[in-house]
Amino acid sequence: MTTQQIKYFLTLASELHFWKTAEKVYISQSSLSRQIQALESEMGIQLFERDKRNVKLTDAGTFLRDHWSTMIKELDQVHRQAKKIDEGTLGFVSISYPGSIAFKFLPNFLEVISSNLPDLKLELIEPTDESHETLLLNYDTDIAFSRDKINHINIDSLKLNSEPICVVVPENHWLTEASLNNINELKNEKFIIAGLHQTTFFASLLRTFFEKNNFEPKTIIESDFGGMILNLVSRGLGISILPYSYQFSKYKNIRFIELNEEIDLFINWRKNDPNKTINKIIEFSKLVK
Repeated sequence: MTTQQIKYFLTLASELHFWKTAEKVYISQSSLSRQIQALESEMGIQLFERDKRNVKLTDAGTFLRDHWSTMIKELDQVHRQAKKIDEGTLGFVSISYPGSIAFKFLPNFLEVISSNLPDLKLELIEPTDESHETLLLNYDTDIAFSRDKINHINIDSLKLNSEPICVVVPENHWLTEASLNNINELKNEKFIIAGLHQTTFFASLLRTFFEKNNFEPKTIIESDFGGMILNLVSRGLGISILPYSYQFSKYKNIRFIELNEEIDLFINWRKNDPNKTINKIIEFSKLVK
């Protein structure tokens, strides 16, 4: 029994006419008759009652028509989806990302993907405990946006852009871009920042920045969640240092003051991944600003 034989059967079950069916499926009437006979012989079931003028489904044929119609539709859909996956236009892709890109880059990226790969299903992961490298190597994610380049023999990385880090202050704060001459002027300020003891890339960047400027912040609240930090700063509970991207969060009552320090954004993926969609996504990511 072949899928093609089932399709011939379903067309004949609809037309109930060998000549019309043969014409519709582009084979000769004798070939169609042989295919139906072979199907009946293999199954040991009579599917049609025939005479010189009429073709009629048997009860068994009616049962199979109803069930095979649904099955073939699903099979055709699966085949179309598999073909699109092979062409790199459909499938499922998991993407991990840092919270700082959630307000501009990530929405812009998703708009580009939606326009160019409308059938692609995406899963978005903002990791807290696991590293992007671990997620990629464990196949828990397929693409990882990260602030640092992942250096691993089985992972490829591409730098997409750079942006400044900023001091984030309440709107009515005394500090302005013009008045900030030295970070040490902030020695009496209360900081709400990522824990400097942590091993995350941004915590490491902050440690390096503070050490370079011989500055020790007076930290009153530690948090890795940018949204929470912005909320607390907007309430006047302290100031922070965050990537410029957070400015697009549209939080009220806060200002961003750029520092002479930059942070990068990379896209990372497993080398030689068989999913052709990955390469398309990487190419589209280059178009996002």
